[in-house]
Amino acid sequence: MAFFPRFTGDFAPLFQLLDDYDVHRSSRPKNRKVTPIRSFTPKFDVYEADDVYHLDGELPGVEPSNIEIEFADPHTLIIKGRVEKNDVPFPRTTAPTSATKLHQPTVEDEDEIEGKEPAGSSDNRSAPWVAQKQPEPTCKYWISERQTGEFHRMFTFPTRVHQDAVKANLTNGILSLLVPKEPAPQVKKIRLE
Repeated sequence: MAFFPRFTGDFAPLFQLLDDYDVHRSSRPKNRKVTPIRSFTPKFDVYEADDVYHLDGELPGVEPSNIEIEFADPHTLIIKGRVEKNDVPFPRTTAPTSATKLHQPTVEDEDEIEGKEPAGSSDNRSAPWVAQKQPEPTCKYWISERQTGEFHRMFTFPTRVHQDAVKANLTNGILSLLVPKEPAPQVKKIRLE
């Protein structure tokens, strides 16, 4: 009979958050200012069958060479890597748009009424400014929502797993892992002679 009810299922995300915060606090150097490394936690679905664990994680835009999968101990699997943003420049259009056209400024004063020459029609003897063509950026970000940087996930299995038989596949941004359970040890009887 248990003296206290078990609430681990209800509070598991809270405990994971506290563990992540503890790891973050313990890994920070003291008395030094360090620029934080941009990181995120990819989302995974983990489910169990009779003899295998299935892990499916969302890793869009990750190259297979940027993913590391390793075991820390017989029960713990670590998946880490890096997502890099691929900036593809947009081709420039050759047709001028209304935003890129330059107009000669004009000023309409009372001088026009008096019959004097309007300010906008004077010859270009003295130009107070010279239009210089600035290099235009190829694109302008309006929203940047994609997660980039380093990622790290750790999964601890309740039973021992067969580490040499793990299969991993990255297809269409989904990392799929099959982690087979290690068979339960068989009781082996020894006969006395």
